[in-house]
Amino acid sequence: MSVDFKTSETKENLMRAFAGESQARNRYTFAAEVAHRQKQKTVEELFTFTADQERAHAKVFYDLLQEFSGENIEISSAAYPINISENLEDLLNFAKHNEYEEANDVYLKFSQKAQEEGFQKVAYAFTEIAKVEQIHCDRFEKLAELLKSNQLYTATSPSVWICVNCGYIFEGTNAPLKCPVCMYEQGYFLPVDLISCKDFIKGKK
Repeated sequence: MSVDFKTSETKENLMRAFAGESQARNRYTFAAEVAHRQKQKTVEELFTFTADQERAHAKVFYDLLQEFSGENIEISSAAYPINISENLEDLLNFAKHNEYEEANDVYLKFSQKAQEEGFQKVAYAFTEIAKVEQIHCDRFEKLAELLKSNQLYTATSPSVWICVNCGYIFEGTNAPLKCPVCMYEQGYFLPVDLISCKDFIKGKK
């Protein structure tokens, strides 16, 4: 079925997705500020890293609407989350939930509708970005679990930790409260295996 792009549901879905990604970028930037105030550098960097990727997703969807430049696109039946908290575990779980919905519901439906209406390039964008959102979901979940179990800076057996500010390496069951080289707080330490582990980078557990 071929549909005129100007009257298509896909046009509105792209605008919904652009609005959603733009808001997600801001939410993660705000969450990164919370982590920064709490001196949790690892959590801050994860939120900032993901916010940059959400900006990239927004740009993809925005560019696909190029032919409507100078116009307004009205969308209906759109709802967006408010996730305000000073609790980092809550913020990570909020993010996990939102990313899961995009990956496993919203973008898959948008992709299917784009295919039905004959917009294969748009369908591909929704499908591939949905895969990235699942990675985001898994990564947020992993870090939330580490915080909840108090394992981000503590291990049950001797482990290797790295200060992400200066690169100092420490071996022990607990990351130092302060880096003995640069004197940065414990929040700058990260288990070395999380840096080198492809599963963590990809978001898999």
